[in-house]
Amino acid sequence: MMMFAPYGVFALIVTLIAEAPSIDMFKALAMYAVTVVLGLLVLVYGVYTMFVYFFCKMNPVKFFKAILPAQLLGFSTSSSAATLPATMECAEENLHIRKDVLSFVLPIGATIKMDGTCLYQGVAAIFIAQASIGAAAVPGAGILMLVIGLESIGVNPAGIALIFAVDRPLDMLRTATNVSGDSMVALLMNRFSTAKANPPQIGDK
Repeated sequence: MMMFAPYGVFALIVTLIAEAPSIDMFKALAMYAVTVVLGLLVLVYGVYTMFVYFFCKMNPVKFFKAILPAQLLGFSTSSSAATLPATMECAEENLHIRKDVLSFVLPIGATIKMDGTCLYQGVAAIFIAQASIGAAAVPGAGILMLVIGLESIGVNPAGIALIFAVDRPLDMLRTATNVSGDSMVALLMNRFSTAKANPPQIGDK
């Protein structure tokens, strides 16, 4: 069924274009995309940089250079889980994070710590709430959570069909942001955790 999904998305977008009374909707869509991109840039190069420099005591340039392979893989795959092996490799070989720390922090971060997705959810919900449009909902990875959130606050989630048009490139940027955040947290934990994991040996009493 997924092989027919692009055709369905195309039909929904064409319908929205045909029914659009003016170009204001497309201006709003462009503003939405720009807002998400700017928010992600501020998050990565503002908030993360501050944590790396002040708390991890590391040059942010060296940090971002160290995790660049993981960022690029996350950008191309749009999947934090698929990028996890590369993230762990960068953390161990380039950032010199202890294996017991990265093996605990990074898998959890890839699953539940998604700062980029969180930012996107908020901006998208506000955009759809302000848009006066009507179309069938389009399910997709990451967008399902947005549908639940919109319905919980009484907003018609039909407008997701519009933002789906620009969701793919934004999803790539969100994943790169999530990977960067996971690496930053692992580096932070590595600095402030002093006790190393000492698994009990067989025969210990």
